[in-house]
Amino acid sequence: MFSTLRTRFGIPGVISVIALVFAMFGGAYAASNSSGGKATTSAKAKKGPRGPRGATGPAGPQGPAGPQGPAGAKGDAGVNGSNGTNGTNGTSAEAVSFSGNLHGCTEGGIEVKSAKPATFVCNGKKGENGQTGFTETLPAGKSETGTWSLAQYGVTSEVEVPVAISFPIPLSTSVKAVHLNAEETLGEAETEGCKWEQQNVNAKPEAPAGTLCVFTEDETFREGESGFYYFRTPGAAGNGPIAAPAGVYMIQKIDGTPAAPRSLQEAGAWAVTAP
Repeated sequence: MFSTLRTRFGIPGVISVIALVFAMFGGAYAASNSSGGKATTSAKAKKGPRGPRGATGPAGPQGPAGPQGPAGAKGDAGVNGSNGTNGTNGTSAEAVSFSGNLHGCTEGGIEVKSAKPATFVCNGKKGENGQTGFTETLPAGKSETGTWSLAQYGVTSEVEVPVAISFPIPLSTSVKAVHLNAEETLGEAETEGCKWEQQNVNAKPEAPAGTLCVFTEDETFREGESGFYYFRTPGAAGNGPIAAPAGVYMIQKIDGTPAAPRSLQEAGAWAVTAP
């Protein structure tokens, strides 16, 4: 190698080349030695103790939901289950009635024997005897009502015509009788506790306890004195405003003459309340 360099450059040229090579290697070594020394010194420095662990930071915000994954493959069909066993036959209902104070029942009942355990159904307690549909007298404070009418024509002399007021249910005793003429019973007039609103078709005649109220609604007569005269009590020796337990006669008077025959038409309603 040296012989080749010497041949081409001569001895001075070879020396120059060698010097150049050393110069290049020296610079590179210096640079390498300079940086390497610092790294070694830093690496050999003594480490201090580890510091305390810092507090856990707050949780970060929730990230967006990821895309839905693809549907999984359909699973295989399961095998059929085995059939269950047949149930046993049920029992028919069986019930037997019993009487007396048994099985917690005071008035008897029914024992359902087919139930497991046996069940007892009690009869209800016996209620008090109620009133029958028939009553001999009108109960105290209860009322009954009715209507009455009279028509008499061509009377040529003074006559008294009785109109019967008969009670469907008899009273237990006699009561006071009150008569109200057409003027007194018009509208909502009230006399001795008797009330009847004639102009109201749904109005019901009313009477206070222990009183018969007779109302005259329509009263027409010709040429003479006619109308209510007095009450006559059935079975009584005299006349007076008294109604017997079965009812009363209301006497209407017609004053007629042969020259001018008289006529009378009257109608009305009545109410009585048992004392």
